[in-house]
Amino acid sequence: MHAPDEDLTRQVMDHVLHRLRLDPPPLGRLGEAEELSLALKGAIGAAPRDPAAVLRTYTQSLEPTVVSCDHPAFLAFIPGAPTKAAALFDMVLSASSLHGVSWLEAAGAVAAENQVLRLFADLAGLPEGAGGCFVSGGSAGNLSALVVARDTGRHRLGLPASAPVRIAVSDQVHSSVGNTLRILGVEPLVVPTDDHRLTGEALRAALDAAGRDGGAPVVAVVATAGTTNAGIIDDLSGVAEQARARDLWLHIDAAYGGAALFVPELRERLAGIEHADSLVVDPHKWMFAPFDCGALLYRDPRLARAVHTQDASYLDAIHGADGADGDTEWNPSDYAYHLTRRPRGLPLWFSLAVHGTDAYRDAIAHGARTAERTARLVEATDGLELLREPELTVVLIRRTGWSPEDYYAWSKRLLAAGTAFITPSVWEGETVARLAFLHPGVSDEMVQEIIKSLIEDF
Repeated sequence: MHAPDEDLTRQVMDHVLHRLRLDPPPLGRLGEAEELSLALKGAIGAAPRDPAAVLRTYTQSLEPTVVSCDHPAFLAFIPGAPTKAAALFDMVLSASSLHGVSWLEAAGAVAAENQVLRLFADLAGLPEGAGGCFVSGGSAGNLSALVVARDTGRHRLGLPASAPVRIAVSDQVHSSVGNTLRILGVEPLVVPTDDHRLTGEALRAALDAAGRDGGAPVVAVVATAGTTNAGIIDDLSGVAEQARARDLWLHIDAAYGGAALFVPELRERLAGIEHADSLVVDPHKWMFAPFDCGALLYRDPRLARAVHTQDASYLDAIHGADGADGDTEWNPSDYAYHLTRRPRGLPLWFSLAVHGTDAYRDAIAHGARTAERTARLVEATDGLELLREPELTVVLIRRTGWSPEDYYAWSKRLLAAGTAFITPSVWEGETVARLAFLHPGVSDEMVQEIIKSLIEDF
């Protein structure tokens, strides 16, 4: 199985290069369970199969039923659009079988990843000693960071390892944070938001009340820099002020909005991010890295090492048993719950080095400017209502007279026609249209066609 197969290599590479040359790639379509079950029937068996036939199963039956996140008209959820450089280098990474657990095994890869993390730390205004690792995404980053927040808080208060504690979150916090707290056995202190935005004043009131309710102590607070549904940025400065005044760990989930650090006119909206004790940014969202790529940073990485370093005799070699300096021989496995990992930050490192940060600044800014122009277009269109001014790249639209069924039917028509992939969302209890602009290839003509489709029968 491990012997080189030149014919197989050529066929796969031909398909990869063909896919990379498509501009745009196919948008894709929805798949049906019955057709996919039929296509996959007998694909895996005891005997080998012709690689060309297996590749055809993918290209003809599987790939068409995958909606392409890197299509400019993929405007649902929070899309991803890796650069060609990043996608190509992701192939290099996969072909090289790099094991990015430790400095011992992958010093060069870890050093390159750390160069990117240093860039992010500098953009955020974190201190020179800040550091961390790349993880699979915001969910893994939030889980890893909040374990450290919980355990550090218990230690600060002199509590035993099993003592109940609380972490303050807003009622708009990402679903992965709620899931993390359930996994950790930590009770959330849910802070009501004003206009969907956590403020320092609301946090102050909630913490004061929590101090009188006889419940478990609060050890941390989570703020969001770019909510998924609407791209709203919390009052990071106000939240940070409350966290510092009460000696609470401040975790900032900037999985979506962290890319705005590259753009001067957007950077000011993230004022206060420099006070984070831990910070999550997802380059596979608005920084054009391949899935899956999340960046996790700590203000003081030693606190994370104290929580995440795994102790086993077979790991002594990577943990300085020979007297090596743990601050220079950096082990990514010491900063998150993982052990085995691919150095997933390398494709981003390659793309940043090839294109330069100015190109990233301009590409990121394109999404925000497209959202602003779309907002003005919606305001000027009879039958449509802009639900709030976009802070980042999400535009929420009400279509007069539509029911939830109308929005979903419209979404299906757009995908079936190959126009766009847009999924409705719910805003304040009402189904609405939601457009998320991240791809630098989104054109004004594309947006105009989508907006026109919303009012065709108005």
